[in-house]
Amino acid sequence: METELLNILIIDDDIVYRRLSSSILQERFNVFTAEAPSVGFNILKTKKIDYVICDYRLPEMDGLEVLERIKTDYPHIEMIMISDSGDMNTVIEALRRGAVDYFKKPFTPADVWMSIERTQKYAQLNKKYKVEKNKNTILKDAVDKEFGVEIIGNSPEIYEVLTQMRMVAQTPDTSVLILGESGTGKELVARGIHNLSNRSNEIFGAVNMSAIPENLFESEFFGHKKGSFTGAIADKAGWFENTNKGTLFLDEIGEMTPAMQVKLLRVLEDRTFTKIGTQSQQKFDTRIVAATNKPIEDISNGINFRVDLFHRVGTFIIYLPPLRERKSDIVLLANHFLKQFAHKMKKNIDDIQKNSMQLLSDYNFPGNIRELRNIMERAVILCNGNELLPSHFLMINNKINSNKQNDLNNFDLEEIEKNTIIKALIKTNNNKTEAAKLLNIEWNSLHRRIQKYGIEL
Repeated sequence: METELLNILIIDDDIVYRRLSSSILQERFNVFTAEAPSVGFNILKTKKIDYVICDYRLPEMDGLEVLERIKTDYPHIEMIMISDSGDMNTVIEALRRGAVDYFKKPFTPADVWMSIERTQKYAQLNKKYKVEKNKNTILKDAVDKEFGVEIIGNSPEIYEVLTQMRMVAQTPDTSVLILGESGTGKELVARGIHNLSNRSNEIFGAVNMSAIPENLFESEFFGHKKGSFTGAIADKAGWFENTNKGTLFLDEIGEMTPAMQVKLLRVLEDRTFTKIGTQSQQKFDTRIVAATNKPIEDISNGINFRVDLFHRVGTFIIYLPPLRERKSDIVLLANHFLKQFAHKMKKNIDDIQKNSMQLLSDYNFPGNIRELRNIMERAVILCNGNELLPSHFLMINNKINSNKQNDLNNFDLEEIEKNTIIKALIKTNNNKTEAAKLLNIEWNSLHRRIQKYGIEL
């Protein structure tokens, strides 16, 4: 089968050069010619043109104006400019505005063919780039669908988190440190910052730092050349190269060894890295978002984590509260997971019975949202009706009863008093006045006991 010829349009008011260009190209292209921009635009309306060769000096408008109009109305068309021998400023401006190549008058057939060859190679690379970019978009959509991109909740605590995410997302490269217990959704916050930023069309990479062996740190983050060490059977790009222009999420950053911390600090300070097996340094432009489940005191005291690295990754700190500190969000989250798993398992379950919801609200969720998600998935699996009953949440019942039994076996009055105060504070979201009412004591009496037991709000 013969390959269909591509269509090329030549816009040039000089009849000699117009005919010369046409005679050179017509053996491999369907060639259309126009002596003025208006004639060229009429051809573009009726013919599918792949390439346009356009002279800079034209009647009606100059070549730059023609270039701008064609790239606006027909962005798929690749443009080649023809310039006078001494007019390099025009060439530079044309390339800035989207022209792929140029050649000068007077030209030879070799000049034309070399320009066409460069343009065709560019068009092929551009097509491959668009295909890969589309694949990345599809992959990103699939990942977002699987992990979720929506942070669910209407509590004041979660509104504060969302506000901080929107603010820091508008900065181009500010490092962010997310603090929060395991299961609170730190990666979801990191993805949210990425998706809200101007880096959203680029790669989001996520690395669990506790899973990176110290001897593989450089290979994983800087990459290596084939043969640079035993087992390096092919070139490999590291995380900094793969996420260039995008966002790199460093989860559990507090688990890094001292040696890994030194290497990471040096790279973040210089914004360059050296691939193993090479001598040249490569620059990278990646926003760093880190996370840890350690308290800020443990990550900033300089004992197990470098203070200078803490300040480097913690330019902007977001605290993600545990689920027990935003209990008003439990109903929303439970219904969200119910809908998600019922749809996934093709079950007609549309309600959570009132007593079941009370069980969820009374539970403290030490595993946070991850634990709630798992509990809801199990409940949906167990349910054969159209609503979730307390019997589908036996796991929570058992844990609550176990805690109650432990309380009954505890005869330490001070410990019982301390735990009761903590429960009252949790139930009232640290409102001392309301907590004092629940405990049936005066506010100042509660304040003294908080100080006595060293209870942190």
